[in-house]
Formats: sequence, structure tokens, C-alpha cells
Amino acid sequence: MIAPEPTRDSNPTKDPQHVVVIGGGLAGLSSACVLAARGHRVTLCDKNDWLGGKAAEHRTGSYRFDMGPTILTLPSVLRRVFSEADRNMDDYLEIVPLDPQWRCFFEGTAAAGTSENTVLDLVADVDAMKRHLLDFTGGETAGNGYEKFLQVSEQLHRVSDRFFFWRSIGGLADTMEVGGAFSAAVLKDVLSLRMGRSVASVVRSHVPEHRVSQMMDHFTQYVGSSPYASPAVLCGIAHMQTEEGIWYPIGGTRAVPEALSKLASELGVDLRTGTDVLRIETDASGVTGVTIADGETIPCDAVVSNCDAVRTYTELLQGTSASKTFVRKNRYEAACSGVVLYLGLNRRYEQLLHHNFIFSKDPESEFDYIYHKGEPAPDPTAYVCAPSVSEPGVAPEGCEALYILVHTPYLRPQHDWKAMLPAYREVILDKLERTAGMDGIRDAIVTEDSLTPEGIHNRYRVLNGAIYGLASHGKFTGAFKPGNRRKDIRGLYLAGGAAHPGPGMPMVLMSGWIAADSLDQDARAQRLATTAGSRI
Repeated sequence: MIAPEPTRDSNPTKDPQHVVVIGGGLAGLSSACVLAARGHRVTLCDKNDWLGGKAAEHRTGSYRFDMGPTILTLPSVLRRVFSEADRNMDDYLEIVPLDPQWRCFFEGTAAAGTSENTVLDLVADVDAMKRHLLDFTGGETAGNGYEKFLQVSEQLHRVSDRFFFWRSIGGLADTMEVGGAFSAAVLKDVLSLRMGRSVASVVRSHVPEHRVSQMMDHFTQYVGSSPYASPAVLCGIAHMQTEEGIWYPIGGTRAVPEALSKLASELGVDLRTGTDVLRIETDASGVTGVTIADGETIPCDAVVSNCDAVRTYTELLQGTSASKTFVRKNRYEAACSGVVLYLGLNRRYEQLLHHNFIFSKDPESEFDYIYHKGEPAPDPTAYVCAPSVSEPGVAPEGCEALYILVHTPYLRPQHDWKAMLPAYREVILDKLERTAGMDGIRDAIVTEDSLTPEGIHNRYRVLNGAIYGLASHGKFTGAFKPGNRRKDIRGLYLAGGAAHPGPGMPMVLMSGWIAADSLDQDARAQRLATTAGSRI
């Protein structure tokens, strides 16, 4: 996806609003920057003492870790946010491309057709990838199927660009409004979405080879949902990634919110950390302000909530008719959560690239545990980030600041991660040794910290500890999240991984842009309850 150039009126609005942004995650910062660039007065409140939400940093001694997201794709989305203020992103942030994009480690199994462990690198160039697959499988079937899959992925990506991205969408009917009159061309596009099919079924119809299909499933790992239950339209993520690549921001992904925070400050955004918003205030006309933990009410004309969409309605709007209606009409399911280990090692494992996936032997069983049984998988897939490959300064010379993420179910009442973590840590470390050859990892650990679903739930106020917001399950409508422009409360807009278009760094940045653009459009059309920033 190459983000299109802005088509809006480039002049700042003559009817500026006072907007409160709740939450300084990537989506909140994106919204704040776009709104301020368009002339609105913006106050951003975050309960934490830092900005960036999950894109936080953890330091232990001489080791530095990204706490949350570690993979940056679609940098054009981030560039568009900076372009709103006529700024060049490269003046704020240095990013470097990574190719190979991932390294994949597979355990020998009967399904894989070998008893030996195997390794496969994902590269951006399709012809080069076909050669990799020829060497890996010993035949041309997988490579030819992969190429055809990417052609399907490109088609799905282009349709998503026309009907899904860069605008507030809350359901299928909204895409029809965007498409205009229901014509043969629109029907062709809708049929191309392969509604009723899952990601896994489309992948395996092109590449049935066990290991390669498992790798391809993980193009959709950014949305934290099962490929067996997610709609086929999400296959478009594969083309988005191969088109623009995977990038690493020097300084870690923490450098992204730092760059956005600098831009926001330059644009005059009032950045308030340590400011916990307890309630969104409304009356019959719509949003009137927010109340923070010290009892102060901040009057405003509109609110962009970068808080989880469900928790926005159930907590920040508790007791309102809109809250009751939202709960009654929607049955959103939390996406998966995860266990993260932050390990400072006294050595490096040379077989690792920057990004690595160490795959389970049986993905169907793994996803069944996570999404149906609601229990940690006995044989999980582990994502391993080894950033010293790209930036040696994250650890002492010859050492590594290893980030290990294993997806788990979202929090259930029976889960006690204080009791569960020690045993599951052993499962994870055994997996790294057995499948990726990381022998002696326990003896190499100098520093160790962890984050569990319980910690994620409390630290980031997401729904049931879900890393990726809401699950993208449902073969027909699973890609749809709550729309950014709320139709039930005038002046309320949603942004973040639990709002349209969904989770992942570029998507939440786009979500913030959409919320800001929708608000700005409404202000220009005088569709908000008040005008000229009257609620000062």
C-alpha cells in the first residue's frame, strides 16, 4: 500500500475545535498530529508517564528492549501523517530495510515430510523466493503456488484500498456507500473478496506444503487471530508487506512514538502524561468534555478515544444509553494475548536474523488451544526478535537483547499467570532449543523480565489482555471493527487496534488518521454540536 497524497483542502480549518485525545498510543499520536496540522486545538491525555502505548521501551542494565511491536511495515502510512504538517519523516526518524524479512524454523515432522529440522527465509523479491522454495521443497509447485497467491493477495489489497482503507468503515454497508452505485464493477470487486473463505483455506489452495503454508499463514500474525477463522480478505496483507517491505527504526520501534511526540509538540499539542481520563461527558447534543482522575473536567467539542473500543463504551461511557446499546448489539471477541520474555544474553545465536518465527509442529492444534480451548498451546509458535543484528548497541558487544513472544488466549477467569508463567517459560525455552538450535540458552541469560496477559491487561487497558484489540474472526465480516466516526454520539471518534481498520503498527497509525480526518470533515461541515472551539 502506497499511501495516497492528501486530497483535502490544504488550508487549516476556519472553524477550529478543541479536541481531547484519550490515550497516547500510536493511533492517538497520529490523530493529534493530523488534527493539529489542520488547525484544531488538541489536548492529549495519557494515564502513563510516557507516550506511545505498547510501543514502549524497557531497559535492564546495558540491554534495551522494545516492549511491544517490533515490526514496521507500510512506512508510507507514517509518512502521510508527517506530510499533513508539511514535514519530511526522514528528518525525524531513520528506518532501514530488512531483507530477508523473516527466518522460519521448522521442527521435523511427518507432515513436513522430514525428520530433520529445516530453515526457510522469506525474501521480498518473488523470483528469489521461488528459488528459495525450489531448494527448500525440491520442486516447483510451492514456488508457483506462492507466486499465484501473491497475485490474489495484490488483488485483495487493491480492493481494500478502494473500499476499506483511509475512511471510516464499520461494516459491509459502509463499503457499499464508498463504492457508490452498485454496479457490475462493484459486484466484481465484492466477489473477489472471497467472502465465506478463510485465510488458511486460500493459502492451502495455492500451497498445500505444510511448512510453507504455515509461514504464509503468518502474514496475518499482525491481527492476532486464527488463520482458520479469519476472512480471506486478510490475505491482502502479504502483498502489502512484499510491496513496501519490512523496516527497522534505528533506536527501536520506540523511535516512532518519539518522532510523533516531537511533531505533536511542534504543532502545539498539549501533551499531558500521568493524566488518567475516567469518563467521557455527554449530553443530548453529544460530547461535552472528559473528566480526569483528579476530578477536573476538561470541556471540549470532540473526543478521539485511543482507548480500547469496547472499554471506551463499557467504562468511559458507563451508564449512558449509548453504552447499553453498544453492549447489546455487539458481541466483539478479544483477540489473543501473549507472553513476552525479555532476555539479556551474554552471547548471540548466529543462526538468528532480526525477525524469526519458530513454528509449532501442528498449527491447527496450536490455534485450537489458543482460540477454542482457551489454554496456552503445549507446542507453541514463538516469534523471536534479535535486534542486535541491525543495531548492535541494544546490548553489550557480542551479546543480545532477545524479545520472545508466544501467543496465548486472552485472559479467562481461571487464568493465574503468576502461577502459570514459570512452567510455560520452560515450554518456550525448550521450544527454542529443540527447534531453532538455541542450545544452552538458560545458561546465557544475564537479565530476564516478562510480560503476561494479566500485565498487558492492566498496563495498556486493553480488553482481557488482548495484544491486538478485537479478533478478526468470521469468514464474512471478520475484518470489520467498530467504525471510527461514531453515529450514536456526536463528536466521538475511535482510533487504535480495536477500531477500524484494525491492529498492527501501520493500521493503528491509519486508524488515527481516519479518526482525525473524519472529525475534521465534520467540523468543516458544521456537523459537530458546537463550533469555533466554544467549549474552552
